[in-house]
Formats: sequence, C-alpha cells, structure tokens
Amino acid sequence: RRRVLEASQQLTEIISSCLESEPSTEGLGSGGDKDPGAEEEPASHCLWVDKFTPRRYMELLSDDYTNRCLLKWLKLWDTVVFGKEKAPKKAKPSTAAHLPFSQPKEHPNKWKTKVQLTEEILEAELDQHKRPKYKVALLCGPPGLGKTTLAHVIARHAGYNAVEMNASDDRSPEVFKTRIEAATQMRSVLGANEKPNCLIIDEIDGAPAASINVLLSIIHRKDVDGEGAAGAGRRRR
Repeated sequence: RRRVLEASQQLTEIISSCLESEPSTEGLGSGGDKDPGAEEEPASHCLWVDKFTPRRYMELLSDDYTNRCLLKWLKLWDTVVFGKEKAPKKAKPSTAAHLPFSQPKEHPNKWKTKVQLTEEILEAELDQHKRPKYKVALLCGPPGLGKTTLAHVIARHAGYNAVEMNASDDRSPEVFKTRIEAATQMRSVLGANEKPNCLIIDEIDGAPAASINVLLSIIHRKDVDGEGAAGAGRRRR
C-alpha cells in the first residue's frame, strides 16, 4: 500500500508539472502574439467531454441512420418555420428505357436503403399544414451515448437556436409548462440568436407524471379554425 501511494504521488506530481509547463511553451511558440494563447488557455482548463465534443454534423460518431432520420424529421419543419418550399428532386435517367426487353418492376422498393424508406415515410405523413405527423422526437439509449450532443448538433445544423431544459429539475408542472411555452412561443430578438428555438428536453424519463401530461396536452393541442380572413391571418402569423 505504501508503494502504491508513493507511485500515485509521483504520477500526480508529473502530471501537474506537465500541465504547468504547457502554457509557457504555448506562449513561446506563438511568437509574441497573444491572441492564439488567449484562445487556447481556457480550452486547457475545460473538461475533455466539452473540449472534444462534436460541433458539426460531420463530426458525429453516433449511428448514421439515427442521425439522418432525426435531421430529416427536423428539416421537414422548414416549410412552416422558415417558409421554405421543398426543392423537387431531380429524376435520375433510368436505364430501363434503353433496354429492348425491359420487364415491369415487381418490387420498386427492393433496392432502397433503410434510410431512404424512412425518409419517404416521414415525407408522406405530413398534415394539412405541411407539418410532420410526429411533433416530438424521442431519443433513448444508455447514458453517455451522445443523445443530448446529437440534439444540439442537429438543431444548429438545421438553423435553430437550441434551448435545453432538464425535465428532472423542474418538478412542478406549472414551472414545466411555463418553460415549454417560453421556449416555443418566444424568440430572441437581441444579439446573434435571432433564430427560431428548438426545444431540447433532457432526462424526460425523470419527469413526474403530471409534467408528462402537460407535455402531451401541448403536443395534442388542436388548431382552432377561426372564421373570416382575420382569423386566417392570425393562424399564419
């Protein structure tokens, strides 16, 4: 036990000395320029999970099928949120027209991938307002899988301002409802965050049943059809 304690103490001293010598070597290598050192200094004191977390979609190491399906579902909201019409897909020239003895295709979906089939299903299930059928995407899996990171990266990639709330912290249904409505009905008008909000509810499995019922009531809230042009204008806004 004494040898183990001595070895651990020596290792701690070596690590601390290496960490103390890093800023000085970075300052010498910068050639007197303070800007790179100022940017690298806070990075050396942050956690590794924050330092090496994915920032862009191409840096994700999680399941590609899950990433693409979630991004496709979020991009289906562009027509309603951003007013962007979906660009028509260019038809690929088929080689069947040039074959003299072409047989009819019995299985048109035989050679389609799982991602393509899922994207077609999501596109086909749009409501009358051109919104996705499912208003909420649920990510499940063991801790440390990258669910929250994936949600933040996908939201930024699609042009949203990611707003995160922890469902296990807001135990009161009233506070839970207030935070959801604030994130979904308000937007930032100051600074560079003039983007629509994408609400990310973390640890929803730890929320009480009353908060889950509040969330379900908001999801299943039906649009009330008003009368006259004024009502239609309000609904559009």
